[in-house]
Amino acid sequence: MSFNVADTICAIATPPGRGGIGIVRISGSLTSQVCLKILGFQPTPRKAHSSDFLNSDGNIIDNGIAIFYPAPNSYTGEDVLELQGHGGLHVLNTVMACVLDSGVRQAEPGEFSERAFLNNKIDLVQAEAIADLIDASSKQAARSAMRTLQGEFSKRIFELQEQLTTIRVNVEAAIDFSDEDIDVINETLVGSKISKALSELDRIFRQARQGKLLHDGINVVIAGKPNAGKSSLLNALAGDESAIVTDIPGTTRDLLKLEINIDGLPVHLIDTAGIHQSTNLVEREGIRRAMVAIDYADLVLLVTDASLPRQDITKTLEPISHTDKELRINSEVFKKVVIIMNKIDLLEECHAKVTKISNGKDTYPQIALSAKTSAGLDLLRSHLKKSIGFNPSEQGDFAARNRHLKALSSAKEFIQSAYLKVSNRSHLELIADDLRLAQKNLGAITGEFGSDDLLTEIFSSFCIGK
Repeated sequence: MSFNVADTICAIATPPGRGGIGIVRISGSLTSQVCLKILGFQPTPRKAHSSDFLNSDGNIIDNGIAIFYPAPNSYTGEDVLELQGHGGLHVLNTVMACVLDSGVRQAEPGEFSERAFLNNKIDLVQAEAIADLIDASSKQAARSAMRTLQGEFSKRIFELQEQLTTIRVNVEAAIDFSDEDIDVINETLVGSKISKALSELDRIFRQARQGKLLHDGINVVIAGKPNAGKSSLLNALAGDESAIVTDIPGTTRDLLKLEINIDGLPVHLIDTAGIHQSTNLVEREGIRRAMVAIDYADLVLLVTDASLPRQDITKTLEPISHTDKELRINSEVFKKVVIIMNKIDLLEECHAKVTKISNGKDTYPQIALSAKTSAGLDLLRSHLKKSIGFNPSEQGDFAARNRHLKALSSAKEFIQSAYLKVSNRSHLELIADDLRLAQKNLGAITGEFGSDDLLTEIFSSFCIGK
């Protein structure tokens, strides 16, 4: 943290621009002084006061509602004042200027929530859930964030921590009495308890991963040769004419990005330029950008024209098997490919279906559909969800981030290691150390173990007024 937590801070807590209501929020030890200067009186705690807002000369600059929340019963755990006035930019800036003249400083991004964390009003997971709730793009994502904000994720982590603590007590007691002729550890019982903890961790991981998908979504790149129907597929999935579609090959020369929602799952679609050999500088740049997007995609929809003579799998994969060294992509991309047989409406027998195609070495999912008639689009949507393990009917998920999943994965590795050591009757000190490291990783999720660098990274992504 590069700022002083003893400072009194303020910020405009409503979005920039014109609005019916604008809120200025103040938190810290000087809040009562700000009340006297701006309002001319000390508000009754947690009571809405209709009041004029005054400048340093005693002139009225606005009229609104003032609410005072004394420490520790406030969002930040400090004295907090909210001035709810009119939402004009000039009015809000004038109120802010008067507050700043009182020895208060402008808050850093996320500093209100960080103070709430530092004052034990919320843990780190709940703090992150505030930002996730603000950013939620679907009902399911908002529900997951709210469950986390209410402490459901943290509760499950703490319960798992308690299970590991009980196991560590048994193991470390055995270490203390290792010189005595007393058998104080039952390997079968300890192994059973560790196995139970592993099962619980797996359940938490599945729910956390579901929540992360609801928040982050997936990046899906639509690629292929010119005139295969890539832009038509983008429009069909979006339900809108977002991309220009013509019979002229090469209509798309740059990346076109948009977001759709499939049962609450955000899908970030990227339409790309047709990939082929070209000496045209503009086309080559479009193809280069397409290859970069493909490299970073979660899934690649490789679109082919089903009405053309059938080709072997090598020819089908040709667009992303570029011979130009400057445009060559990572070979790992081939693991993310879904082959789309588009334009089945031009065939005599029009059957939308999901099959697999193999070159003898690798197997790829293949979906026959028509972007023009929408036949097979539901099959594609279902495949997108299934391929990443998304289950829209899953209940009880909670908002999570990459760092949570990494911490859970690391904790699992240490718990599994402890289980194997118990089975192999390894030294008790090694078992205890594995369990300690597992707890340390779990503690990093809620903020029990953390660094200032981690806190800065998390809270810097928040809104100024949060």
